[in-house]
Amino acid sequence: MNYGIVGLGLMGASLASRLMELGHNEVYGFDINPLTIQIAKDRNYITEGSTNPEELLDRCQIIILALYPTQIQPWIEKYQSSIQVGSILMDISGVKSNIVKPCQEILKDGLELISIHPMCGRESRGIEQADPTIFDDANFIVVPTEKNTHSSILLAEQLGSYLGCTRVATLTPLEHDRMIGFLSQLTHVIAVSLMNTHDNSHLVEYTGDSFRDLTRIASINEDLWSELFILNKDILLDETNQFIDAITHFRDVLQAEDIEEMKRLFIQSTERRKLFNK
Repeated sequence: MNYGIVGLGLMGASLASRLMELGHNEVYGFDINPLTIQIAKDRNYITEGSTNPEELLDRCQIIILALYPTQIQPWIEKYQSSIQVGSILMDISGVKSNIVKPCQEILKDGLELISIHPMCGRESRGIEQADPTIFDDANFIVVPTEKNTHSSILLAEQLGSYLGCTRVATLTPLEHDRMIGFLSQLTHVIAVSLMNTHDNSHLVEYTGDSFRDLTRIASINEDLWSELFILNKDILLDETNQFIDAITHFRDVLQAEDIEEMKRLFIQSTERRKLFNK
């Protein structure tokens, strides 16, 4: 099958590059920036590219939408008439519940959208940061709905393994958004909040690994993550409130000099962290 990658930023260009590495000689790229298209061609990330999807879309059987979440539905509405019947669309959006089903509702007959989420994003952005190795050993989530066929779900699962991801899992849109609300979005909230606690620039020369590790993701794409947070607002608010409860409890334990409870919390966090060790 021929692939079309819509949006050649970090994720889209990395995906296109990996497909070309795997021997696909027909990978088409689409982006609003002609310079991005040229870079992708110069680096052999794509076979051909265009700022006008109508020119090449009819050559693609699998179309992967690597767009910002709020751009996905307008793109489908504008360009789906140029997509050949029988094609499969896949979005890689970081949120699902408020994106996937509305998009599936507007699809023309003969098209199917199956949602996927390679769990390998980076804090950087743009085609200059593209790296096909980000898929190596990553987790890959397939997020089907009742509108998806068994064959498209299987195709999405196979794509995850094909790209080099180690574990391919299936979640509902709500399960996905709850998972991402805790594992990704809340952690970004914590990192951003820590960096914004007070002016800490004078501490740069004293920084150790713990601070660098904890705040790596505070370098954030403000346009993308604002969309992701708003689209998953209710879940993220719930996770944030639970974190506030946890840190308030720790503050109270510290205030009371309750060493036994502090040790219990340390032991509990240590045991839970072991589950996440690779």
